[in-house]
Amino acid sequence: MTVVAGLDGCPGGWLCVWGDPGKGALAATVLPSLEGLGAIAPSPERVAVDIPIGLPEAGPRECDRRARTLLGRTRASSVFPVPLRAMLAADSYEAACALGENTDGRRLPRQSWHLLPRIREMDAFLRADPSRVHWIQEVHPEVSFRAWNDGVPMCHGKKSELGQLERAALIDAHWGAPWREAGQGPGSGQADCDDRLDALAVLWSAQRLVQNRAEWLPEEPPADAAGLPMAIAY
Repeated sequence: MTVVAGLDGCPGGWLCVWGDPGKGALAATVLPSLEGLGAIAPSPERVAVDIPIGLPEAGPRECDRRARTLLGRTRASSVFPVPLRAMLAADSYEAACALGENTDGRRLPRQSWHLLPRIREMDAFLRADPSRVHWIQEVHPEVSFRAWNDGVPMCHGKKSELGQLERAALIDAHWGAPWREAGQGPGSGQADCDDRLDALAVLWSAQRLVQNRAEWLPEEPPADAAGLPMAIAY
């Protein structure tokens, strides 16, 4: 049994979908913190997460630039600029923007600021145990959906009805009923529909990672100042 997990930030913590997708066995729950990964049974061999991991000292990451190129005009905006590593210590949006302006002349988008607590938590979790870097990998759901859809990006935003229908149709064709049943797991009701769809796209990439079929942006990922990879797998 090859168990993998997909994580996506959601209200209440992290939506975690895990199991052996090859056997149609999936479960879901919301973990209040990343420490909850240790209580999942059976333990996943690989975890993929929709959150930036490696953070730059200045400027944009190459993996984000390549992801936007792959997604084209329709979905490129779903790849938010990541915060600079120094911004993890910012105690306000204004302080984060000041750090960015002083470093490379750019402010932090509001969307990225709202992700900062999750980014900070993941950063601390990985740095507390360096071996976790080989267990947990950053994934972007829209890049995964594009690969899953034979290289064609999704046509509609994930929060729209049409966007959720096109993503659900892709998942239905691949996994059928088990993924819908997984959405009824303990605590998973806190997660929105788009969180569930994103977690399943991330899970799809986790399966490719454990099968050594995943691709990387870029192919030879650089490490940030903390030694964390700046890469997106799909």
